[in-house]
Amino acid sequence: MHASFRKASSLTLALCLTAASLAACSKGGSGTSGEGGAGDAGPAKQPAAPKEPVELVFYAINGDPEDSFNYRFGDAIRKKFPDYKISYIFSQKGTTLPEMITSGTRFDITYHSIGFYENFLIPNGLQYDMTDLIKKHNVDLNRFETTSIEAIKQLGGGKIYSLPVYGNNLVLYYNKSIFDKFGVPYPKDGMTWKQTTDLAKNLTRQDGGVQYMGFGMNPTLLTRMNPLSIPNADPATNTPTINKNDLWKRFYQTFFVDPQLTPGALKTIPDNSPFVKEKNVAMMAYLSSLITIWTDQLKEVDWDIVSLPSFEDNPGVGSQINSINFGITSIAKNKEAAMEVLAYMTSDEFQTGLSKKGIMPVLKNEAVRSVLGQESVFKDKNFKAVFQNKPAPIPPKTLYDADLVTIYAKYGTQIWQGATDINTAARQAEEEAKKKIEEHLSKAK
Repeated sequence: MHASFRKASSLTLALCLTAASLAACSKGGSGTSGEGGAGDAGPAKQPAAPKEPVELVFYAINGDPEDSFNYRFGDAIRKKFPDYKISYIFSQKGTTLPEMITSGTRFDITYHSIGFYENFLIPNGLQYDMTDLIKKHNVDLNRFETTSIEAIKQLGGGKIYSLPVYGNNLVLYYNKSIFDKFGVPYPKDGMTWKQTTDLAKNLTRQDGGVQYMGFGMNPTLLTRMNPLSIPNADPATNTPTINKNDLWKRFYQTFFVDPQLTPGALKTIPDNSPFVKEKNVAMMAYLSSLITIWTDQLKEVDWDIVSLPSFEDNPGVGSQINSINFGITSIAKNKEAAMEVLAYMTSDEFQTGLSKKGIMPVLKNEAVRSVLGQESVFKDKNFKAVFQNKPAPIPPKTLYDADLVTIYAKYGTQIWQGATDINTAARQAEEEAKKKIEEHLSKAK
């Protein structure tokens, strides 16, 4: 990694501070030293050392490609801090986190979604408590969406290892062409899950040799961000909740059984890929950020969004927010500069820029939220759906949360396919989750 030097103006300032140049740089250029008389210059001052060049290396554990990073973050950061060299590395073959650690490659700021970030950093001792720097740089945590900050503090045991920079929640995408084809009214903001699953059954049909599917989703995302706020494990006892908390039965019934006419009739769960490629999925619960990530793909579909449906006994509550968090690492070379950049990334100015692009800001500021999608190629879409719901509370998370989500989602898929029932799936998932927790705890010893 090559560090770049500050602009020539910095060097000029340094030279201006030398004893020989004081006369030329002082007001009036009199050559006097203030209180002393003419010729009484006092002891000669040593030249000030030039400031050390600053390079900040961002590392994406999630493999976010460089053009995506630059569009959302890098270009704006470089414009704001032209004297800083902003470098970027993302996880791929040769730069996975274990490979980065083995090679001794320094990275100063890293990011991933809540629950993954800490799972990667803490076991490797790469976390850094930013609390003091946050206070020093006057970053007011009360400006942020509450559930994201609470989750960060909970995972860090009160310490703050990262700050949210943008958010993700689930919304309901729908294909207008399918609704038009079958003469069915479009979905609306504020629907219930029962209304949605009944609608899905009505639109799950074959026509002209095409199998249309009323509802699709990504099982992992829906499990991780579940609207019922079910914890995956009890952190106090390190035990899975899948076979103990009855809300899991309601979760599986609502999302993996009810949308189908006959459980197991559809062997695959349609998600974003068939929604944009085969165009045979009527509704899809998916990340709001898909709008900025799959811009070209979505141009091929006549689509829109509405707010994620809610449960009748908990109206107006959507999914959990899956915040994307940035944090300074323990191996960061210049933590002050890194915090300066993070403070900017969470400023009203930067967040407004994200919001205009259609990227969900993490601030509660209505002025920032109100411009969501204004500069998006899809600015005519129903962007207000993103903030229509109140976020579901984020339950306590553990460092093995991501593994449990994978397990629970796998068994949900089997329920959808008709390969097992809810009770059997819960028991089997519990046994697998226990083994995964034991494996994690043994590594931590």
